[in-house]
Amino acid sequence: MRNTIISLIAVLMGLVAGGLLMLFIGSNPIEGYTYLFQGAMKNIARLGDTLATATPLVFTGLSVAFAFRTGLFNIGASGQMLIGGLFATAIGLTLDVSRPLLLIIMIFAGFLGGALWAFIPGLLKAKFNVHEVVSTIMMNWVAYWTIYYVVPGYLKGEFLETESKKLPDAATLRVNFLTEMFDGSYINLGLFLAVISVIFISFIINKTTLGFELKAVGFNRHAAEYAGMRVNRNIILSMLISGGLAGLAGVAQYTGNATSLQIGVLPSQGFDGIAVALLGANTPLGVFFAAIFFGILYSGTGFMNAMTEIPPEIANTIIAIIIYFAATSILIERLLNKFRKRRVEDNGVAVKKEEV
Repeated sequence: MRNTIISLIAVLMGLVAGGLLMLFIGSNPIEGYTYLFQGAMKNIARLGDTLATATPLVFTGLSVAFAFRTGLFNIGASGQMLIGGLFATAIGLTLDVSRPLLLIIMIFAGFLGGALWAFIPGLLKAKFNVHEVVSTIMMNWVAYWTIYYVVPGYLKGEFLETESKKLPDAATLRVNFLTEMFDGSYINLGLFLAVISVIFISFIINKTTLGFELKAVGFNRHAAEYAGMRVNRNIILSMLISGGLAGLAGVAQYTGNATSLQIGVLPSQGFDGIAVALLGANTPLGVFFAAIFFGILYSGTGFMNAMTEIPPEIANTIIAIIIYFAATSILIERLLNKFRKRRVEDNGVAVKKEEV
């Protein structure tokens, strides 16, 4: 409950600050926010696109949050997302099996690709205490240049060398019933996979011995080791799961929201996942709703910019302010505790006056 209140306060402060910025540049904040939310949810098609935009953010947010909960800081979700997308795309372009089996194999391959990319930072952290922030950032760029070489060399598209071949319909997460239900939107099965992942990760963290051990290592590595837990194994395993979730973001993005893999682009969803995890208080359910909120902001920005003179950078500023307040949750918590304490003291004074 406390985390929910803090997150809501962060969102409210971000929206207020965004409104003040709109006033500062001579725009109407009510009109701006009206068009922003209309752009994301005006009709069923826009709602579908918003959910599709939010889907990769659910995975990267879960990836970062899971690592946070186990004492690790995974900055490599972008690279893991790229490799997961590469594995899934390669399978989709080469394997000829029935569609249900093909999609299952692609999803598994995407998870495996992201997990393998996170294995190296996990191993370096466990064996040599190399800080995972440094190693995961470096792995992002290794992934970037790997895609830059592999796609033109082995998966080159028919007309452009900067992107892979288009996936056939059987190898994408898009299905007719969802497309028709959401009036031509690019919403796809990735959303259902994201919901399943939220439930699964929540179960692991809160209901399993593995989750307890991972959290124990995160709270105090030395105490966990003294208690007989296999600390190094748990660090590597945590990074594997975190990387696998980011790999699934690549599956959702490159085989669901898109149908090809482009070179020269480091996906921003990997870094946005940090913001989603912070706003969601590193809880699976919180991450899901935070990703939906960010999806609304991203989807509505273009419409707001088209209908008004408000620049799209306003939405990015709102997100930055929200992240700031979410990151300073300790300060907000202290203010809330101070308010409660003062309220209790005032009630105590009032009771004593009545007794007198």
